[in-house]
Amino acid sequence: MSGHGERLDHFMARANAAYYAGRDPFADFITSPEISQVFGELLGAWVAVVWDQLGRPDPFMLVEAGPGRGTLMADAQRLVRRVAPACHRAMRVHLIETSPRLRAVQARALHDATAEPVCWHDGLDGVPDGPMVLLANEFLDALPIRQFVRRGQGWAERFVRDGAFVQVPARFPAHHPARARPVPEGEVLETCQPALDFVHAVATRLLRCSGAAVLIDYGYDAPAAGDSLQALRDGQAADPLHDPGMADLTAHVDFHAIADHVPAGVRIWGSVTQGSFLGGLGLAARTEQLARAAPAQARDIRAAAMRLAAPGHMGQLFRVMGLSSGLAGGLPGFAGPRGE
Repeated sequence: MSGHGERLDHFMARANAAYYAGRDPFADFITSPEISQVFGELLGAWVAVVWDQLGRPDPFMLVEAGPGRGTLMADAQRLVRRVAPACHRAMRVHLIETSPRLRAVQARALHDATAEPVCWHDGLDGVPDGPMVLLANEFLDALPIRQFVRRGQGWAERFVRDGAFVQVPARFPAHHPARARPVPEGEVLETCQPALDFVHAVATRLLRCSGAAVLIDYGYDAPAAGDSLQALRDGQAADPLHDPGMADLTAHVDFHAIADHVPAGVRIWGSVTQGSFLGGLGLAARTEQLARAAPAQARDIRAAAMRLAAPGHMGQLFRVMGLSSGLAGGLPGFAGPRGE
């Protein structure tokens, strides 16, 4: 930490590491898999179709980044085991999770769910080579961001000191995809190098081994600027700079910058809204199937699906981007590849 304080991304990384190590994040927020089992089931079906389009490799690596309580993977496994048993037998499940406490929760959720034992890794580089299908739901939004403020023809960077922002003269990263964006005086431009690095690593691996990935997060897909840092504590909005480690810090995902950072040769799909993506995978039909099977819970089942897909809820706020290499045909849930 310098005399200016702590750079925002260093502050955010330290705060979130403490938060996930010591608190139950699901007391503060709820994710799509926790809202409805249909979310994980649809992604399970997506995995099975993608596996078929890849030529049914056996084995293949099914990777989830930031698996939370393991709910998404458990729901996906249940669906795949029922409708595509050969895919279920071929998959090797690898979870990218650094929290020992969450690893234990995931192990309980996935006990006996997978054909082979689950493996955990601190990062993608620990996953063995081979064809890969990767899921990342609300993973990128928790990666630490930097914030730059336009000052004339130059920039200042936000640091944190004594629970408040201070601005320090700085250079904007030379090779960042957002560097050329027009930003009004005094406005904030955010960067998230860890998100760019992660997606670049995923794409590079897809080029080497073939496969597909789906990235689901709240964010935007336009050359935008603005301060999106936020904190949730006990289910309520909180000051992100106070009590580090006691709240979940997130920022909107810049899908436009991510697309610009994917290496040539990997096809990019979307981003599209979560409502569009889930609708394309059959959300309505699966919801009605569950509602008919459980009439007493039908209203709750339909309400949960509405929350996932409706424009006023997560359906518009969340976006979905796909990556693929070596895939026969289009990526399920998307109308077509970006820029083609």
